[in-house]
Amino acid sequence: MKIVVLIVRILMGVAFLFFGLNGLLNFIPQPPIPPGLVKDFSTVMAVSHYMAAVGVVEIIAAVLLLVNRYVPLALVLLGPVVVNILLFHLLMAPASIGPGVLVTVFWFVIFFSVKSAFAGIFQAKVQN
Repeated sequence: MKIVVLIVRILMGVAFLFFGLNGLLNFIPQPPIPPGLVKDFSTVMAVSHYMAAVGVVEIIAAVLLLVNRYVPLALVLLGPVVVNILLFHLLMAPASIGPGVLVTVFWFVIFFSVKSAFAGIFQAKVQN
């Protein structure tokens, strides 16, 4: 299982590093975006520089995953990104949800390997 987690952690780190850098440097040519919700959403995200901020978060988390340091922090940073990827595809572009599902599976594989770091947040009641 350790080998699987290592491979998944590296794949997820490389993926988020690559796409985080693309969010800042735009080196992957983008096909024309069809009109509708996806175009409206993409325009707002680009014009507001929101995607640049997401790219920075992705890069930071990816480096943490790749160097195997502060992996729970990397998962906390990537959690909202993964949720937004899934929601975007579920609600606006369901045909291309595959990579989002794969990244979600990767996130959970890594999460279960470090779940003890999250033990405190799953307590129903805090004792004083």
